[in-house]
Amino acid sequence: MKKIIIIFMAVLLAAGSSGCIYVKINDQEKEIKDDEKKPENNEVKYELNEEGIIKTEYAKEIIEETAAELINAISDKDFEKVSEYVHPEKGVRFTPYTNVSVDNDVVLSQEEVKNFFNDKTTYIWGHYDGRGDDISLTPGEYYDEFIYSEDFINAEAIGYNEVLSSGNMAENQFEVYQNAIIVEYYFPGFNPDFGGADWKSLRLVFEEYEGTWRLTGIIHNQWTI
Repeated sequence: MKKIIIIFMAVLLAAGSSGCIYVKINDQEKEIKDDEKKPENNEVKYELNEEGIIKTEYAKEIIEETAAELINAISDKDFEKVSEYVHPEKGVRFTPYTNVSVDNDVVLSQEEVKNFFNDKTTYIWGHYDGRGDDISLTPGEYYDEFIYSEDFINAEAIGYNEVLSSGNMAENQFEVYQNAIIVEYYFPGFNPDFGGADWKSLRLVFEEYEGTWRLTGIIHNQWTI
């Protein structure tokens, strides 16, 4: 027992002097630095940037496959499949324009997402930009206008924890969703006569839950007045 304690203390001292430790992950030795974190599922270690956000290269490695499966299900209107990705406790928040409103955005549970297209309830999802009218739509209508408003599965660019689109609304996604991975599907524009003012994007927000990354937000973004 004394020998084990001495060895353990030596490892701790070495970690303190070098700024990193070595741990066993899936029977392989990995180096984890003090300023790095790793998800509970022990599959990918990651680093944070200066703003405290998971760096792009790590975010992509962690979520690329899951995000691809999810955007495919969204494009197919397979919301029974989409519901499998939804956070079981937080549900998923729907933001029609880029600024996330914790107080006003509609949040649906995993079960409600499963029945998304069967739900004929009219929800107030926010207010139309430039008009101020209520966005009063059923989930199916909201899907057409503020989720899959373009063929985002074939987006021209995909960003992982990087903002590809920008308008005149304040960006607060990383303040609301802390320690999240946000995948953005972005079209820079469609009609050259509009000079890029017709750009659109869709963002999928993932937060970690019991070792897996679950969907907690769907953010639609486009040019606003």
